[in-house]
Amino acid sequence: MTKALIGKKVGMTQIFDEATGKVIPLTVVEAGPCVIVQKKTVENDGYSAVQMGFGDMRDKLANKPRKGHFAKADAAVKKVLKEFKLENSDTIEVGSILKADTFEPGDMVDVSGISKGKGYQGTIKRHGFSRIKETHGSGPTHRHAGSMGACSSPSRIYKGKGMPGHMGFEKVTVQNLEVVKVDAENNLIAIRGAVPGPSNGIVTVCDAVKKRKKA
Repeated sequence: MTKALIGKKVGMTQIFDEATGKVIPLTVVEAGPCVIVQKKTVENDGYSAVQMGFGDMRDKLANKPRKGHFAKADAAVKKVLKEFKLENSDTIEVGSILKADTFEPGDMVDVSGISKGKGYQGTIKRHGFSRIKETHGSGPTHRHAGSMGACSSPSRIYKGKGMPGHMGFEKVTVQNLEVVKVDAENNLIAIRGAVPGPSNGIVTVCDAVKKRKKA
């Protein structure tokens, strides 16, 4: 990984491809400015990485350890702190500012974020189960999960069985998305397709791990 930024999902829009006239769905991400707060080195920490801060935070909302951490880097206190293992982390200095122009149109990226929380959901919404028949005799169980297995053998429910439960609000990564446009002046990146999370949700944009050829 050579490039990475922390950003905020602004929302979705669309543009038309000049060559084909087809609609291209886009997600706009406010990526950066990100300040380098700390460097991890092999000598001190056993590995090489950089720590980035994103999103302004009022001074009075930060506790003393957080204030001291940013003061050491001579940087303003930020809301979000994340660490990235970059191949060129040795060349990046503490206090450096990374902006949206870190990426270029045509770059393939992986975008990670926290998905929208759906609360407690049944098996149909959570796992895509089918409904039970709605004819006479089935009772008021049309959306129930159905049989879980025989009681005599195996006398238990196997691990991994699709069950009702909490849905969403978990880390999701969408791989191999294309950067279509970069607005360096406003720190905006337009990414083809959808990315996880709601509007104003925090996301990370990194180089694609499993790069594929563009269609």
